[in-house]
Amino acid sequence: MTAVHSPTAADSGASASANFRSTAREGLAVSPERVSTVVTAVLHAVHSAIREHDVTYLEFQAAKRWLMDLGEGGEWPLFLDVFVEHVVEEVAARTQDGTKGSILGPYYLPDQVSLPSVCTLPRRPDEQGDPLTFSGRVTDLAGRPLAGAELDIWHADAEGYYSGFAPGIPAGNLRGVVTTDAGGRFEITTVQPAPYQIPTDGPTGRLIDAAGWHPWRPAHLHLVVRAPGHRPITTQLYFAGGEYVDSDVAEAVKPELVLTPSGQRVSYDFVLEPA
Repeated sequence: MTAVHSPTAADSGASASANFRSTAREGLAVSPERVSTVVTAVLHAVHSAIREHDVTYLEFQAAKRWLMDLGEGGEWPLFLDVFVEHVVEEVAARTQDGTKGSILGPYYLPDQVSLPSVCTLPRRPDEQGDPLTFSGRVTDLAGRPLAGAELDIWHADAEGYYSGFAPGIPAGNLRGVVTTDAGGRFEITTVQPAPYQIPTDGPTGRLIDAAGWHPWRPAHLHLVVRAPGHRPITTQLYFAGGEYVDSDVAEAVKPELVLTPSGQRVSYDFVLEPA
């Protein structure tokens, strides 16, 4: 297998920050009233925590230093995606129908290779890991197949590393955009991803260690599923019985998104609502 050096928080943080800046929409229109309402609520919550827990000046200075380190290390996308995004997604889901969503996470990369409905994800010639076949359909709310729907899929390798965020892994490894056939079907051959720990040598890791938490995410497949005229779904699929499924550090696991493997095969059908 191609040698892969363990990725550092700096590797992941820099890549996540650069990717976010390149894909985030600029100039989002947020009214002053909305900014005031939300920021005031956040500040009041912080003030309440300080009062309730008698936060000392020493603790305040430690928090200030940690926040500075978080920004300087480029770890804001990592921290927010792990500890905050799942609640934003939960709020968005209140008004959505179709397949359950989940967090995007910091490891998405756009513009991956286009693949047919039956395909193998790009991988190294000596890619390690147990074979995995992932199949299913994409339909609308009435059960009608969505031909030409796209499944933008990516996942960690058998050591828990993502291409683009760890040195030594080829660009586009275990990533692709799969197009469904006339019946809305797809069948993707890949390898079983491993659980992975978020980078722990930076400020996010120091917080996790100081709090006595674990830094692990369960093995999962990432997907953005889209079709013309329908709302895209961003989600993650997990594996029943997998390690950390019941204690995901990102709190992103939902029962509806846990797959039950049959040998080396899993299946899942996606349902998209109108846009």
